[in-house]
Amino acid sequence: MRIRTLFAATVLLVQGFFAAASSQSVNSVIPVPESVEFAGQTIKLDRADLRERMDRELIAFTYSHNMSTLMIKRANKYFPQIEPILERMGIPDDLKYLMVIESNLDPQAQSGAGAAGLWQFTQSTGREYGLEVNSNIDERYNTYKATEAACRFLKEAYSKYGNWMTVAASYNGGQQGMDRRIEMQHQKDALDMWLVDETSRYMFRLLAVKMMFEDPSKFGFSFKCEDLYPYIPIKKQIKVTDPVDDLVAFAEKNGITYADLKRANLWLRESKLNNKSHRTYYVDIPDVKAEYYNPSKTKAHSEAWVK
Repeated sequence: MRIRTLFAATVLLVQGFFAAASSQSVNSVIPVPESVEFAGQTIKLDRADLRERMDRELIAFTYSHNMSTLMIKRANKYFPQIEPILERMGIPDDLKYLMVIESNLDPQAQSGAGAAGLWQFTQSTGREYGLEVNSNIDERYNTYKATEAACRFLKEAYSKYGNWMTVAASYNGGQQGMDRRIEMQHQKDALDMWLVDETSRYMFRLLAVKMMFEDPSKFGFSFKCEDLYPYIPIKKQIKVTDPVDDLVAFAEKNGITYADLKRANLWLRESKLNNKSHRTYYVDIPDVKAEYYNPSKTKAHSEAWVK
């Protein structure tokens, strides 16, 4: 009887805790704005379905703090590398948030469908947009080359659709699928189409994550500069045009460990570089000393992240 009483009291205590937490959380949910700016487009959220879809994703990001925290920490490392490439290739800066929701900014991310890397290319799509993908070399894991490939996809899609939200939807569902829906539904804007749930949510996750990155404090985040992950610069690049039979020896010859080499060159998928065709590759040699950084000297890429 005493055990039952203690158990019942514990259940009531736990229920009370979650009820209080829920009540507090409901009051802190980010309100749906009247409109959102994305890639130069003003997206009004005054239609019932648009408002509810946006609300769903704002709630999701408000409560998914474990992954959202990692996203912002990692962004300090990857945004400085990605943004110049987008600018050089004429892609609006907001499109970097595609990469955020695709991979959570995990450069080794893999999906159940076989997509890989920061931009989550499948093997076939990666090859279509200029990436080498095989068991020895997989450039989907090369930050710079994968970003350039993503830019080529985005530019091609924009030339067809003329609307960046429709481009974003096509990045998730494929251009062929988007073409079929445009033809069938007689609409040009993906926000006005009936789409599969994943693609429908994708667009609003994109808008919600942009809001979160622009003001994390509204979502309950509080960071210091030392909480963020810095970009570790490379010491040099080595031009390679011949096979490398032993990447362990190659690493040691350049004053680093095999692990250092692999972390800096995730696109090297084996312990050797076959390169029978004598293509030109550039292998990054990291600055090992910089890996032992002082967290207190970390600089925030965005002041909004450390309010």
